[in-house]
Amino acid sequence: MNEALKVFYTELIESIIVIALAVVLRYIARKVVMNFAKKNHNLEQRANLVIKYIHILINSISVVAFIVIWGVDQKDILLTLSSITTVIGVAMFAQWSILSNITSGVILFFFFPFKIGNKIKIHDKDFPVTGEITNISAFHITLKSDEYEEMTYPNNLLLQKGISIINDNFEDQEFTD
Repeated sequence: MNEALKVFYTELIESIIVIALAVVLRYIARKVVMNFAKKNHNLEQRANLVIKYIHILINSISVVAFIVIWGVDQKDILLTLSSITTVIGVAMFAQWSILSNITSGVILFFFFPFKIGNKIKIHDKDFPVTGEITNISAFHITLKSDEYEEMTYPNNLLLQKGISIINDNFEDQEFTD
């Protein structure tokens, strides 16, 4: 068999494996996030947002794998990876605030105990905020104060400040381990 044809078939098989892995990883990620959301009573909208971010990550890794499989000579992989890393690094630095808020939104989805409807107090030395959470998005949460003011608070600042959950009906709450 022709050597070029062998290389082509190898690249084709590797591509099929990458596609299969991406599909399986996307399916597993969706199941894990949705099960977590149901277990913790998170909104489906927030779960879908986290799933979307995970799918973007999986797709990006798949694109890099395809570039390595089809377009990069073995001796040029280091040069290509360093170039891609540089471009990604510059893009992340330029978009630090946006990426920080999106990452914080994903962290808040998985690890923070408050949800829509909770009344919280954000312990900020200069500007303390108290309000009921009316929406949690990728970039910020929306709070409604006792004076019916609607405020937005960036997700990345929520991770940096102390937060108290205020429950007026504390005895009605059910706590489980």
